Amino acid sequence: MEDKDIIALYWERSEDAIVETDHKYGRMCRKISLNIVGDRRDSEEVINDSWLALWNNLPPEWPKLFKAYICRIVKNLSLKKYTRAHAQKRKCTMEQSLDELQNCAGPGAELEDELLKDELVQSINRFLDSLSEGNRNIFLERYWFTLSLEEIARQNGVTKKAASMRLTRIREQLKKYLRKEGYDV
Repeated sequence: MEDKDIIALYWERSEDAIVETDHKYGRMCRKISLNIVGDRRDSEEVINDSWLALWNNLPPEWPKLFKAYICRIVKNLSLKKYTRAHAQKRKCTMEQSLDELQNCAGPGAELEDELLKDELVQSINRFLDSLSEGNRNIFLERYWFTLSLEEIARQNGVTKKAASMRLTRIREQLKKYLRKEGYDV
């Protein structure tokens, strides 16, 4: 089913909307959530909360990119769940990927000013646009979809070491790019 058809079901207030959303995006959403919260039960709770959030937000919103809209909801709810239950002893994939990016962001990573945040986001988007499709996909798989190195390697037909090396190079390129843009990294 096409995204516009699923969104139309939400507008009609049909419960089939949730069924179709889960059918089309459930696996991906569960993967994102599980990579962040690290627990299947918590992940399933996040997914249920995400479907409820979709139900409550559609209408009045009509998202342009339904997949990205869903991913944002799942990611945000997963991060909230993770923050509440942060008593874990080992790092989840999300925390590992954020640690990797910390060196690229530098000391100004915790920007208070919304305008500065927007400018940084625009700079990172321009950087991502400059990457090859393969490198952009690997970057997004790691830092947006929070996939493990093993999953990235498998999806891209490379070894774990090759995936890790490409990510290292991309982070170095990002660091240089942000310096060129005037950020203190």
